[in-house]
Amino acid sequence: MPWQPSADINQLKQRARVISQIRAFFSARDLLEVDTPIMSHYGVSDPHIDTIPVAFTQDGAFQCQPMHLMSSPEYAMKRLLAAGSGSIYQIAKAFRNGEVGCRHNPEFTLLEWYRLDFDLQQLMQEVACLIDTVLIGEVLEWHFWSYRQAFEEVLYIDPLTASDDAIRSKALDLIDIQMEASTPRDTWLDLLMSHCIEPQLPKACFVFDYPASQSALAQTGMDDLGNNVARRFEVYINGIELANGYQELTDAQEQERRFALDHATRAFMGKIPMAVDIRLIQALQAGLPECSGVALGIERLLMLASGEKDITKVMAFSHHLA
Repeated sequence: MPWQPSADINQLKQRARVISQIRAFFSARDLLEVDTPIMSHYGVSDPHIDTIPVAFTQDGAFQCQPMHLMSSPEYAMKRLLAAGSGSIYQIAKAFRNGEVGCRHNPEFTLLEWYRLDFDLQQLMQEVACLIDTVLIGEVLEWHFWSYRQAFEEVLYIDPLTASDDAIRSKALDLIDIQMEASTPRDTWLDLLMSHCIEPQLPKACFVFDYPASQSALAQTGMDDLGNNVARRFEVYINGIELANGYQELTDAQEQERRFALDHATRAFMGKIPMAVDIRLIQALQAGLPECSGVALGIERLLMLASGEKDITKVMAFSHHLA
């Protein structure tokens, strides 16, 4: 059985340098580094994310208390924001069940940060600046495309106004896949994005203003054509998603409504339901300040910096060697 690390020592030295650069970047901007638990009583409700459950016992009790390894520090960091922390960042271990591949490991490292009074444009510029800082020697020409523009540039279809039938037909024409006709619209859009659009994006590209139905924990608003959109973005370099950012939802009642929708979707997909994180709701009720936040995969950033194609080559021990 192999005992050696997944990455060579030079890669681990580069990893240490990059993390030092990240800390220096945020120190210069006066962001507070925080540390939140990786184990929580509540998992995320997102239907597309599965947490890793943990059976916790206390004082020798026979009954296990179900907990979750966190897929993101988001909920806990928002509680800190509501408590008056100011702008914050964290380099955190994160866990997602069933995600193993050349770009995925069930345990990985997230850089997540929140900026008070930043809108999406300001946060996108800061994300680009951070990436440019880490990728010394490579000059990236950044592009900023709306979700609608990306579909129109590549597929000649407006994803916000086209009918469900038109979206489904486009996907069936371009992707060799068998799916039920009743498959939700957003699933067809996700397939078109991952199979057709991501490979055709400019080398370094922000995609923003997603359909409102894909808002997750982001605010919604009107774009310049009067379409209701989610105030969120994703960052792609060489067609690979690197980061996901939101103008954060601050409305507790709307957050509860979205949790309920997530639970209904999880039930439709046959997934385990997740209890509502009441502590997050209470934090929003107490008052989450206006802010924008983003989560960036450290290993994917390291893959980009080193030219590696396999995530296991930029972490000390991959899932298979843990």
